[in-house]
Amino acid sequence: MFIQTESTPNPATLKFLPGQEVLGLGTADFPNPEAAMPSPLARRLFQVAGVTGVFLGSDFVTVTKAEDVDWAHIKPEILGAIMEHFQSGAPVMEGEAEAVHATHDGPDSEIVGQIKELLDSRVRPAVAQDGGDITFHGFERGVVYLHMKGACAGCPSSTLTLKMGIENLLRHYIPEVTEVRPVAV
Repeated sequence: MFIQTESTPNPATLKFLPGQEVLGLGTADFPNPEAAMPSPLARRLFQVAGVTGVFLGSDFVTVTKAEDVDWAHIKPEILGAIMEHFQSGAPVMEGEAEAVHATHDGPDSEIVGQIKELLDSRVRPAVAQDGGDITFHGFERGVVYLHMKGACAGCPSSTLTLKMGIENLLRHYIPEVTEVRPVAV
């Protein structure tokens, strides 16, 4: 098994491509070891000293490290953990996957549908290339709230991505959108 690695815009995060499907559809974000209970792969990766976050995409695994840890020291152990997991035949996730976007009912449901469609068709595929994901969290009084996951969480360029990229895109296609803000979940 050959696992490729790619750098991301976030220096604390690396993207690992095992050359096979990881989740297929959807994503899973594990910002700490406690959150990793539904994923045998994420639990295994958190056993590597210095790993502070794991994000699973369709065909990739994004790992975030502590600031005081050097990639040269933990990358081989992470590669080994990913390889061992896939060779073991254990599932990546146990149980049901959660919904990608938060649900939103009410008078703005048509606008929210348009927002989710633009996120799914234009934003999420591009962000996945960098090892992350951005999902809808809420919409209130013209403000779109988005949850940044994987390499996007804590990335130095995330504010620029939100304001110059996503906000401009949504405002262009949906006049009711006035601003985009990140949320911490």
